[in-house]
Amino acid sequence: MPEVLKAPLVVEFPFTRSLGPVQSAFLTGLRERVVLGVRTGDGRTLVPPVEYDPVTAEEIRDLVEVAPTGTVTTWAWNHAPRRGQPLTTPFAWVLVRLDGADTALLHALDAPGPDAVHTGMRVRVRWAEERTGAITDIACFEPHDGDPPQPGGHTGEFEDPVTGIVAAARLDYIYSPGRAQTAYINALAGRRTVGERCPSCRKVYVPPRGACPTCGVATSEQVEVGPRGTVTTFCIVNIKAKNLDIDVPYVYAHIALDGAGLALHGRIGGIPYDKVRMGLRVEPVWTEGARYPDHYRPTGEPDADYDTYKELL
Repeated sequence: MPEVLKAPLVVEFPFTRSLGPVQSAFLTGLRERVVLGVRTGDGRTLVPPVEYDPVTAEEIRDLVEVAPTGTVTTWAWNHAPRRGQPLTTPFAWVLVRLDGADTALLHALDAPGPDAVHTGMRVRVRWAEERTGAITDIACFEPHDGDPPQPGGHTGEFEDPVTGIVAAARLDYIYSPGRAQTAYINALAGRRTVGERCPSCRKVYVPPRGACPTCGVATSEQVEVGPRGTVTTFCIVNIKAKNLDIDVPYVYAHIALDGAGLALHGRIGGIPYDKVRMGLRVEPVWTEGARYPDHYRPTGEPDADYDTYKELL
């Protein structure tokens, strides 16, 4: 059996989000070493603040300052910090109820080891040296034995408030396509497209999945499909993707390769974007050294009849 492929994979999507008045005041306060919560109609103080009461759903805007000290309500030890986490040495994730608050804030606690952490311990904020108006302006919490400082009664009004942030969502993991898709990828290296046929319903899945999702039985019979196919549905892309050297607008389509029981994705080229249509017959275009088709182009054949691909929409 050929070796099953595996490779590190990173899924990352940094996006910009705007802040409402409550979140804007909270993050701007952190930049200025002030911790703000929000007071509900029944007198509870929520930290971090939210714009709507989670119990009554009423809008809340009454900002109130709380102390930068608090009490650990629960914790878990992180023995192997990962990239982007608050500390590079082992630390505790803690929920801290700050003095003056009725809810707890999640952050990191810098401690020498798990034996130094316990529920009920007193801690205080350690501020980052450079602050920009983000939760990372709190570098971490640290143990504290002194009296809690008295909040200054800040109103939440700031000059130059933070109005938006860039939130980077990222997932790092090792991906293995498994036996079936490894064979599919290896075949693509030879400019062939291979699927697998279900022994029950006889549908050919491309890319193969190793099992039929309809019948629930394993698939192993390999079937070469294509290389030509039919456009079943498509969309016109008008927003240029980062690190993708393709001029917009362009067309991305579902393509049912001849002999396949499932349509796959592919870009359509060699034809004006506004001339692409359902039923268009296409063929793959390969570039030198590529492991998959760069795009699909029209073959010049007559369009496929709708009845031949309607089940693949």
